[in-house]
Amino acid sequence: MKKRIIISASAALFTLALNSCKKDFLDQKNPNAIAVTESFRTPSDVLSAVNGIYQSLRSSNNIGENSGLWTDERSDDTGRNDNQSNAGEPFQFGDFSILPSNTYLKSHWASLYATITRANIVLTNLDQVTFADAALKQQYKAEAEFLRAVEYFQLVRTWGDVPLVTKQLKSTDEVTANTFREKQAVVYQQIIADLKDALNSNLPNLQSGAGLGRASKAAINTLLGQVYLTMATTQDQANRTANLNDAKTYLLAAYNMRTFGALSSIPYTDVFDVAKKATCPEIIWQIVNRQGDVTYSSSIAANNQAQGETINSLKVTSGVGGNVTPDMIKDYETGDARKTFSVKFASNPVVNDYFITKYRDASSAASNLGYGGNDWILMRYADVILMLAEVSNYLGETANAIQYLDIVRTRAGMPTYAVSSANAAYASKYPNLRLAILHERRVELAFEHHRWFDLLRTFTDTELVAFFKAKSQSDFGIARLANFTTKDRYFPIPFDETKLDPVKMYQNPGY
Repeated sequence: MKKRIIISASAALFTLALNSCKKDFLDQKNPNAIAVTESFRTPSDVLSAVNGIYQSLRSSNNIGENSGLWTDERSDDTGRNDNQSNAGEPFQFGDFSILPSNTYLKSHWASLYATITRANIVLTNLDQVTFADAALKQQYKAEAEFLRAVEYFQLVRTWGDVPLVTKQLKSTDEVTANTFREKQAVVYQQIIADLKDALNSNLPNLQSGAGLGRASKAAINTLLGQVYLTMATTQDQANRTANLNDAKTYLLAAYNMRTFGALSSIPYTDVFDVAKKATCPEIIWQIVNRQGDVTYSSSIAANNQAQGETINSLKVTSGVGGNVTPDMIKDYETGDARKTFSVKFASNPVVNDYFITKYRDASSAASNLGYGGNDWILMRYADVILMLAEVSNYLGETANAIQYLDIVRTRAGMPTYAVSSANAAYASKYPNLRLAILHERRVELAFEHHRWFDLLRTFTDTELVAFFKAKSQSDFGIARLANFTTKDRYFPIPFDETKLDPVKMYQNPGY
């Protein structure tokens, strides 16, 4: 796990803003300072700024490939069986003992807001640039709105009420005025507004070639569907059915934009094959990495690899790699090829445990430095299909839900739901369709940073506590399940934020 750079969240809210402010006693400009507005002169300047928004997503502090600390390690899939040295603060996430002063927590918060700041700067200054091609302006606006929505969705699901800023802040007074926690309902409405506006653009249905990694209408529809599904299951119960129907509408729109027929025509292993990442039709949106590139390569294969192993990368490691909980291993059904591909047992005395093998690049091009070419997949069609199963089940459309579930199970070579539910062991573990879908999402999307949010959608706060405490402590090592309470539904607001204004930046309950 790489140490995360700690950034001031307050600074992130008004990056570069003070360059344009005069001191009261000095009526002249600093010749070395460039105001943000002066940086937006040509369409190329706007493109560079939009690319900067995308670039910020790559960070382990943000939603990049090494950001599992906020998601998978918080869930029952992965963790670390060590609370010593630099693992102390990261260990708090999976141990449910996280403190508001945790510097990793602060880094995540600050990075998300730094990305939002970049998007706000683009959207604030876009109109001052003259575009010969109006379609290009519309594209850049849609991309900035989509990326801002992505970050706010991460924030609102992680912390609940959060500050909502939708413009460039140009002074400390503006920062102060905008630094307060907005209610979740308002944040969700802003997310929806951004996504609907972005959808009403000239973006392509899907990206290809040089456009890989950029926003598309399929990606926007996917996120809109997930947002409405999340609202229906965790927020707005008065409008639950309406939100579920909206989720269905947008997820179906994304699904109908696919360029393949049956999901089973795409082998599961192809989705994660470095040689096929640019042409795999299942991938909707990814962070593109360059094999062999010092700066823009992927490190996930090497980081996950355990000592004594060579399956992921040529890089030699002395650690335990991407640790997988026994609880996760036990949830794979007998004969599930996704287990064989995604995890492996390392019998090395230092490890003697399962590690993640889903992301591999042991090619000479990646070298023994581990500069892999894996793209980080943020959205793919199996996820869309299983969300459609989830929505259909909640709407009482059982036959449709099972049909969607079976699409994914068939591709994996597993029996249909009807056959499996007649099996006593399967029926005992997943006594209803809701839990069967949750299970399928776990094994299909393992280690793709979905599990924690899936749990939050599936269970109420009290149900989630019961779910975790019903598990065996021995399947989680030294991470203490007994610590889990209803407070763990959200992270604590970072201490540096609450101390500035305990009223406007009030702490979440239990912290």
